[in-house]
Amino acid sequence: MVFKRLMQAMGVGGPAVETVLANPNCRPGGQLEGRIQVAGGDHPVDISYVSLGLQTRVEVESGDNEYQTNQEFHRQHVTGAFHLAPGQRYDIPFRFDVPWETPVTVLYGQHLHGMTMGLRTELEVARAVDSGDLDPVSVHPLPAQERLLDALLRLGFRFATADVERGHIYGVRQTLPFYQEIEFHPAPQYARAIKQLEVTFIADPYQTQVVLELDKRGGLLTEGRDAFGRFTVDHATLDHTDWTAQLDAWLRQSLHSRGLFF
Repeated sequence: MVFKRLMQAMGVGGPAVETVLANPNCRPGGQLEGRIQVAGGDHPVDISYVSLGLQTRVEVESGDNEYQTNQEFHRQHVTGAFHLAPGQRYDIPFRFDVPWETPVTVLYGQHLHGMTMGLRTELEVARAVDSGDLDPVSVHPLPAQERLLDALLRLGFRFATADVERGHIYGVRQTLPFYQEIEFHPAPQYARAIKQLEVTFIADPYQTQVVLELDKRGGLLTEGRDAFGRFTVDHATLDHTDWTAQLDAWLRQSLHSRGLFF
């Protein structure tokens, strides 16, 4: 499926840029491929660069307030400076590297509610920049991420929503300035102990760090509090573990260790 975008870079008579993605689907650590076609307008121009940037919607906490903002988190220049004559066409093939920590936006062919992701093309002419609109990108989970999400669904957890929060998780190796939280309604067997489960993946080429946050239910004399757990999944040995049983055992042990029996 091909996505196209046509923007007028520098007003009437300026160059036009069309970005074509060969395939808008990708995985963390993979690549997006396509072509950028720059068409000259009615006068010659000197273009300083053409670049691509991956952008998502991020939630930011500031004091007692929260707001959302668009954040570019990876950029690549696809060409340096070049001269564009009137009516001339300049074709730029590209391969854009998708960071390993890129948030997931699609699960089993369904868009994750709350997630946005797009590739923005930027063109600079005479020190003026036009960033244009986003070309939508669909990020599918890595095999390790898919296996763990599938295990949660097999246990009876139900997907609720997903978002991206600015900040870093304590004790986790993280390169991007934000992290994704995928929120689930509890499975029936855990519903008396927890209100929701949030999952965060921090991946690299060799392993995926998994952070689980349990929003515990409060009792008559106690307040509900969050409990955290983290473990690492090695990509090379992913198939050696029954992840449904592993997650069930971890959740039960975590809840029992905090005095929550069910």
